[in-house]
Amino acid sequence: MEKKTIWDLGRDTVEQYRARPKLPLVVVLDNIRSLNNIGAIFRTCDAFLVERIMLCGITAVPPSPEIHKTALGAENSVEWEYYEDTLSAVKRLKEMGYTVCALEQVKGSVDLRKFTPEAGKGYAIIAGHEVNGVDPQVVNASDICIEIPQYGTKHSLNVSVSTAVALWHFFSQMM
Repeated sequence: MEKKTIWDLGRDTVEQYRARPKLPLVVVLDNIRSLNNIGAIFRTCDAFLVERIMLCGITAVPPSPEIHKTALGAENSVEWEYYEDTLSAVKRLKEMGYTVCALEQVKGSVDLRKFTPEAGKGYAIIAGHEVNGVDPQVVNASDICIEIPQYGTKHSLNVSVSTAVALWHFFSQMM
C-alpha cells in the first residue's frame, strides 16, 4: 500500500475550514495546565469539526509556542474564547441551549457507549484538570456526566486522549 500524500488527503486551507459548517459541539477546558494537552485538543477539535473551544481558568490561550507544538496550526482554524471561570462558560452554554456533558467518573455517570446525542441538539463536552478532573461545582452544574469505560490498572486516561475518545463518539453519532 502507498501512503497518501498531503494532496491525496485534500485538506482545506484555514480559511476554507473556518467557512465550513461545524457540528453543534463545543469543548470546554476546565483548568487544563499542560499546554501540550491544550494543543492536542485543538488539533482533535479541528479533525472533528468542533464549533469552538472554551478555554477556562488557568487554561492557557493562543498564541503560544507550546500550544502550537501539538496543535500544529489548529489553534488558528478552530474558534476559541476565554472565560475566567468554567461556571461562566457553562452558564453561557445553557443560555444558548446546549446540553452540557462533563467528562468525569462520578456515581451515576453514563457509559459513553450508551450515550446517543439527539439529532439537532447542541452539546458541550467539559474536560477537566489533569490531576483533579472537572471541578465538582462544574460537575453539579452539568446536565449529564459521561464516562469512558476502562479495564486496565489505571483509573483514567490523559485528558487529551479522553477528549479525543469522547469527540470521536459524538462525531460518529452526529455526522
